Amino acid sequence: MTSAIELPTRTKHVILLGTMLGLMVAASNQTVLSTALPRIVADLGGLGLLSWVFTGYMLTSTIIVPIAGKLSDLYGRKPFFLAGVALFMIASAAGGAAQSMEQLIAVRAVQGLGGGMLISSSSAIIGDMFAPEQRGRYQGYYISMFGVASILGPTMGGFITDYLSWRGIFYMNLPFGFAALFLVGTRFPRIAARDLRLPIDWTGVGLLAATLVCLLLALAWAGDVYAWKSPEIAGLLGAAGVLLLFLLYVEAKAPDPVLPLHLFRNRVFAVCSGLTFLSGVTLVGVLTFMPLFLQGVLGASATSSGLVISPMMIAVVVASNAGGRIATGSQRLRWPIVIGSALIVAGMYVLARFTATTTWPEAIVGMVLVGIGIGLSVTIVTVAVQNSSPPRDLGVATSSTQFFRSIGSTLSVAVFGTLIVTGIQTNLDRNLPPNVTELAPASLVQRLHDADVVLSAQGRENIEQDFLDLGPQGEALYDQARVAIEQSLADAVVQVFVAGFIVAAIALALSFLVPNQPRRGVERGTNTERQPSDTQTAAS
Repeated sequence: MTSAIELPTRTKHVILLGTMLGLMVAASNQTVLSTALPRIVADLGGLGLLSWVFTGYMLTSTIIVPIAGKLSDLYGRKPFFLAGVALFMIASAAGGAAQSMEQLIAVRAVQGLGGGMLISSSSAIIGDMFAPEQRGRYQGYYISMFGVASILGPTMGGFITDYLSWRGIFYMNLPFGFAALFLVGTRFPRIAARDLRLPIDWTGVGLLAATLVCLLLALAWAGDVYAWKSPEIAGLLGAAGVLLLFLLYVEAKAPDPVLPLHLFRNRVFAVCSGLTFLSGVTLVGVLTFMPLFLQGVLGASATSSGLVISPMMIAVVVASNAGGRIATGSQRLRWPIVIGSALIVAGMYVLARFTATTTWPEAIVGMVLVGIGIGLSVTIVTVAVQNSSPPRDLGVATSSTQFFRSIGSTLSVAVFGTLIVTGIQTNLDRNLPPNVTELAPASLVQRLHDADVVLSAQGRENIEQDFLDLGPQGEALYDQARVAIEQSLADAVVQVFVAGFIVAAIALALSFLVPNQPRRGVERGTNTERQPSDTQTAAS
């Protein structure tokens, strides 16, 4: 394949617009949904399954990315982009009609397949269309779309949830998807790579998927469905460990592995992969569970909680652009990464000190600090990996770090979701005043321990009425129970933020290990860099 497809500039810009529309649908998907989750749980029930609304999507999207990437190298980007958009739209329509949390999780898993194909293909389409000296500019647009989608997503999701229905956040994907299908489908040519690569590592793909499924099931069920020391959890963790060993063995022997192990001999890649994994844990943990705190504890509407999250994502966009300029002008990248990691620690420290009386400004300060730190460090980490990789490994090194970020995000939702569910129940036992447990009927006290009540407005109204039916003391007892519920939710979410603070501190320590070396291909401070090969162009 040549370095860039020969197309009129106007046609390229139309294709770019279509690609950006498809990308916006997939990129906004997570943040749009986060502000609606409390209403979804209140409507469908199943708080114990809440984490799987995200985990199901992230698991399938993470697994499909390397598969779609390799197949698109063989058969061209167009069919995989179009298939990804179409699959995402079909799943969106089904998600808007879901009648149970189980149905919604199944739909989200299908959405993940479409989203993974779409995101993998869209980045490669930009690489196909533009010459090496132009790609940085247009890939910047690609990255900015994630930031814009993250800013608009919470506000849009909150507004639609408050004034229409949470189902509308699924249906809103359809017009953008149709536009993307039309623009890319009619303008982008189907072009396959010239050299058919080595056979796809299907064994590695299967082992990778099986390892992730076993690990995620263990982390999601431990402490909730099964005890941590139960045979079921031990068996799943043991299976994940054995499968991982088989995966490493297969990848070491595979001619074209899905996860190239030789990259880890590069210290920059190894350290930065760890940093991207930890950044995925931190960012998704905050984005996913902050709305629970804002709505369940501070009493915010879905729209308001989206507005509070938006400053964090604005900080990510601004800091990402600043990080890009720093990475362009500097050959020494360790200290910017350290500073970004330190800001994440500072932000998580603020969040970890939240209480039921936390104010809105405190919440915004903490999230903005995290946003600046993530935007700065993640951007520069990506550049550091690219600068330290030889030309033949540039594409696979970049995609592998993205893969580790996805794994971190997926694991964080599973683990933190379990902490939330178990934490609410444990905290409520501690926070309920003795007179509530002594004077209220045992059946009513038991209903207070139903975690779904924490997020269900209707459930709280029913509980309130049952307390009022107890007589003159009922109102006072309900007020005490309500305060205990809010405090229990606050304690559970703060427990997640404390865990995020620990993860951020580990990332800060790891950031000091990034080698402070000049970029590869730049000689004595000049800006003359190697041009990527045709193979890189096809994989970019």
